[in-house]
Amino acid sequence: MKRNYNTLLLLTALVLSSCSAVKTVPEGDYLYLGGRVNIDDTNNSRRKETKALAGELEGLMRPKPNSRFLRIPFKLWIYNFWGRPGKQGGLRNKIRDKFGEPPVLFSKVKVDYNRTLVQNRLENRGYFRSWVRPDTLLKRKRAKLIFNTTTGPQYMINSVVFTTDSSDLGRAVNATSSRSFLRTGESYDLDVIRRERERIDTRLKEKGFYYFSPEHLIIQVDSTNNEHKVDLIVNVKSKTPQKAQQIYTIDNIYIYSNYDVAQDSISIEEGDKHRDFYVIDSADTYNPRVFERTMFFNKGDVYNRTDHNMSLNRLMSLGTFKFVKNQFVETPARGDNRLDTYYYLTPYAKKSVRAELTGRTTSANFTGTEITLSWRNRNAFRGAELVTLSAYGGTDIQVSGINKGNNLFRLGAEANLNIPRFISPFKLKSNSAFIPRTRILLGADMLNRYEAYSLLSLRSSFGYIWKEDVKREHQLNFLSVNYVRQLNITELYKQEIENKRDLLKAIEEQFIIGPNYNFLYTNTNETRKTNTFYYNGNVDVSGTILGLAKGGNALKGDRKEVFGTKFAQYIRLENDFRHYFNLGFGSQIASRIIAGIGMPYGNSASLPFIKQFFIGGTNSLRGFRARSIGPGSYLPDPALGTQSISADRTGDLKLEFNTEYRPKINQILRGAVFVDAGNIWLVNDDQEYGARPGAKFGKDFMKELAVDAGVGLRFDLTFFVLRTDLAMPLRKPWLPEGERWVAGGIKFADPAWRRENLVFNLAIGYPF
Repeated sequence: MKRNYNTLLLLTALVLSSCSAVKTVPEGDYLYLGGRVNIDDTNNSRRKETKALAGELEGLMRPKPNSRFLRIPFKLWIYNFWGRPGKQGGLRNKIRDKFGEPPVLFSKVKVDYNRTLVQNRLENRGYFRSWVRPDTLLKRKRAKLIFNTTTGPQYMINSVVFTTDSSDLGRAVNATSSRSFLRTGESYDLDVIRRERERIDTRLKEKGFYYFSPEHLIIQVDSTNNEHKVDLIVNVKSKTPQKAQQIYTIDNIYIYSNYDVAQDSISIEEGDKHRDFYVIDSADTYNPRVFERTMFFNKGDVYNRTDHNMSLNRLMSLGTFKFVKNQFVETPARGDNRLDTYYYLTPYAKKSVRAELTGRTTSANFTGTEITLSWRNRNAFRGAELVTLSAYGGTDIQVSGINKGNNLFRLGAEANLNIPRFISPFKLKSNSAFIPRTRILLGADMLNRYEAYSLLSLRSSFGYIWKEDVKREHQLNFLSVNYVRQLNITELYKQEIENKRDLLKAIEEQFIIGPNYNFLYTNTNETRKTNTFYYNGNVDVSGTILGLAKGGNALKGDRKEVFGTKFAQYIRLENDFRHYFNLGFGSQIASRIIAGIGMPYGNSASLPFIKQFFIGGTNSLRGFRARSIGPGSYLPDPALGTQSISADRTGDLKLEFNTEYRPKINQILRGAVFVDAGNIWLVNDDQEYGARPGAKFGKDFMKELAVDAGVGLRFDLTFFVLRTDLAMPLRKPWLPEGERWVAGGIKFADPAWRRENLVFNLAIGYPF
């Protein structure tokens, strides 16, 4: 009965929205439902190609009809429901204008204009003998524009000939023919011809033809063979200017390192020559060697666009200059095709101070604030080095929940030196458009959980960061050191440890030393692609050399120390893969898989606490509190202990799966429907911290996955994204087998059920 009631409600909503769609359509006019193209293919082309062509032609028509979701014009419905045409102001009309959409009227549709668009596109695709006949379908104040089309045969490319002369330009054009986009046997396509002209121009720019452009090329079409085929003839236009036919070389290179954008002109008399370029820097702000690493041009080089763009990109990636402009000018009083090159660099302020105050709330019922002060020097030693000194302090308070001792205070400082080159005893060179960097870091952090413990963490690293291109980035730390020391353990916490041995893990003193490597690939900035990807992989190794020197076997209770502290031995791997399927109109399906494993060995039975994996929370499994799941099916006995100080649940192995449908509602608002699944496990039975039944990874790990689902809204405010999610568990792995799926027990009307199961997340940015 309840199912029938829900179906009746849905049908009623559909009928109401259908009736209201034409509410504001004027008498004598029609609501425009869009256009349709019916193709009568006389050559019996493949059905898939015909369908794709029809879709392409329908996409050309203007205006676009009212947007729809699930075939329902929700925005039009909002416009009709909330607003009254002709009246200004008021809350109703503000809602109408913000979230609604006025009806697209058939009277605004220009039939002849759309017919011309369809006809021209067919000819551009090689259908030279096509017919396009317009028609209209009128029904119940709704109208659809229909074009019945007979395409005729599609013309194919019979031959491609490059008929250039023996000049430098002619030979250069002819040399590009082996990689032509125009291929015999393929269909004629005007878009391909345009891309071919741009391809040739790009190749010529690499050969020194600075003033050449695609407009100087002509591709003639000969269709006189009467076999529905065309011959294409590629040539340089006869009226191409002389300058466009000449090869240019680089002459003098001038670099204005303190250029003021308000200046009209600059004298080059004061420039100091350094190798192949002049540096105009009267204040001696920069060491000229900085520009050796950014300039790909040398005097006498033939101009090419790659070196042009690489030099600009490297200057920008220094991070020292706010604006970078470039200009090529023919060398005055010379007629030997030389270009003087000018770089105008406007630096940022050398030193700056920044203060940040942030507030946050988490799914673990923490509310906190943090203040960060940072001082920055963008040219510390005249080599565009970036020095950053920062200090922070913050606190998190658990505003609800049964656990005590979780309120905390954090205090820390960090010094970071970023050098725009490889610092190495070996000569390392990068030909990327991005400056490689050497990074040296020193940091200290103090964590105080008021009723539990205080810890001091010292860290340092030395390594490199470099990018192959805009998609690929590498980070390699040859040496990374992390030292964790206890400052204070409260009596209350010591008492709790007697009953909850896993609480020891959080306060374990550790010495971690070793290299780590991170690789990042992403093409998500290519928004026009249907499928885009993100991958981040990390390898972390600790204690290899110390283990060889000291020995140690944690599983047998024999752990060695360095400086009075046990050192960690492990290999840790983590992979984060994301896929984005763009549905068009701003909507997409985003999915993520995280797989991580830490293999402790030798002097460690498990990963150090700060290196272990956790799951749950705002950017993970959103239907569960942060760090509240696992490991495996393990659940601490709530009867143990009297004060209920909780331990973060962590593990050596992690699997996580997320998928999210993100429909675009309007320019600001996005929706979300998501499902998350995953868990963490231990690799070994770590008896040192007490037996934890069900925590070890095994063959039945799939039965121990936690699952949740939820909905959310994203407010895209351009400068940041505010995210709200409401989620609930569907599967709880700590319950007995056969009872873990809890979706059947949903009780939205029960306040106790809502308190236990509904999790609200408020965050900045997308979860992935």
